[in-house]
Amino acid sequence: MNTMTPAILAASTNLGPKFMLIAPEAVLFAGAVLCAVMGLSHARAVRAMVPWIAVVALIATFVTMLKMWTPEAATAAQLPMPMLGKYIIALLCVVGVGHVLASIGSVDRAVERQVASGTGAFDPVRVIQGEFYAFILLSLCGGMLLCHATDLVWLFLAFELCSLPTYVLVAIGRGADRSMEAAIKYFFLGAMSTATLLLGFAFLYGATGTLELSAMRESFQMQAQTGGIGSVAIVGMLLAVIGICFKLAAVPMHFYAPDVYEGASSPVAAFISFVPKVQGFVTLIVLLGTVGWSANGDSSIPPVIAAVLWMIAVLTMTLGNIGALLQRSAKRMLAYSSIANSGYMLVGILAGPTVGIDATLLYLLTYGVANLATFGSLAAIERNGHEVDSIDDLAGLRVRAPMVAAALAIGALSLTGIPPLLGFWGKLDLFVASAESHQRTLLVIMALNSGVAAFYYLRLVAMPFVQEPTPRTQGVSPVPSVWPRLSALIFAAGCIALPFFANQLKGEAAAAARTDLDKQATVAQSVEK
Repeated sequence: MNTMTPAILAASTNLGPKFMLIAPEAVLFAGAVLCAVMGLSHARAVRAMVPWIAVVALIATFVTMLKMWTPEAATAAQLPMPMLGKYIIALLCVVGVGHVLASIGSVDRAVERQVASGTGAFDPVRVIQGEFYAFILLSLCGGMLLCHATDLVWLFLAFELCSLPTYVLVAIGRGADRSMEAAIKYFFLGAMSTATLLLGFAFLYGATGTLELSAMRESFQMQAQTGGIGSVAIVGMLLAVIGICFKLAAVPMHFYAPDVYEGASSPVAAFISFVPKVQGFVTLIVLLGTVGWSANGDSSIPPVIAAVLWMIAVLTMTLGNIGALLQRSAKRMLAYSSIANSGYMLVGILAGPTVGIDATLLYLLTYGVANLATFGSLAAIERNGHEVDSIDDLAGLRVRAPMVAAALAIGALSLTGIPPLLGFWGKLDLFVASAESHQRTLLVIMALNSGVAAFYYLRLVAMPFVQEPTPRTQGVSPVPSVWPRLSALIFAAGCIALPFFANQLKGEAAAAARTDLDKQATVAQSVEK
């Protein structure tokens, strides 16, 4: 009881600053509620405003974050990783706008056409646009709330708030039996991963006697000075890591990704390939900062945990790239690519907090931008009124949709790591971090995997520009809505323009990592005294 009292008192004294810092999430939640309500309106013009309400809500959230998320406020709220939170919220807002734009025109298209022509009456049960954009905002809200977590309960609840809407998005985004099958598979496997994560948290609580992250870190610091972290805590961390692997689509929880991505609509597949990754890596960074990383920034993760993460990283990037090589479905290929990219980012985690976290954060940005350019290109075209999925459908795309073909090529080349595109700088930073942390074996494995990845990424470049159109591709054309095309072009342009700000982006990621490490160092030094 005595060990819990200080943590409880500390938590009660900083509720005010905490509530001030969740103002951005409050704005986003209000936007989600407004989207859901407006989506039920009988007026077609009101329903058409729903995606723009989502865009405005994300912009307002970003502005509110800049106003409210100051170093002083974050310190007063006693957040464990305050600057990391600011970086992640900004990243989710920017990429979230792209996801909303990529989905405009894909939701309720057939229903709205019937209503407009008078062949069908408005039915709130059939119209899902409001719920669709509301769930996007709610998932993003959960990802942002992770950055506020000061205890395992908050961390778990935010984790679930980010996850639960994605299950629904997979089911409703496409409106087909395959989508429902993918959603059911996604939900049940997600439930299993959640149970594993929760069990891990229970072990961590058992090992420390507290749910507060700061008190937990103090406990682990004292354990490390008196013989090392106990087996109960190590088991808890391993279980938590396995649960997080589901969000990362990392081994051993990777096998759902190809089926789910293929069953989901292209905009939803783009969303679940990125946002859960951000969620997973934030949770992993917070937990590792609690249990292992030392005050001077060196990686002092228990050897068992480090070895497991090493194996997961190697298997994830290798199996992901091999699986992608064998695919003829564009979305299944990108699903395996998503798996492989999680493996790359785990290399940054293994490089340690001093050079590794900022490399991982920068790669999250580069992957999010390039991934949206690629998936957005798929969302911007159709074949005979249906989604394009087969790689064969991309043959000669330069003829029917030259701008979409260009965006697809730029996104794929950036994911490959071709200089001077944005993806090159993200991968380069991971290579440098791996070298500086003396992870030479991982560096070699990552280099070999990057070479393998080039083969299937370049296929997405060659098909539109090298291959000639075929009878199959005669039915391929841009979707009626211009916004998916514009979203793909904007983020493709980002792959070209953002490298000019590479040093600044790197500085922002490094500041997010180093500032938080300095804060944790102060805590650790107080424990030592």
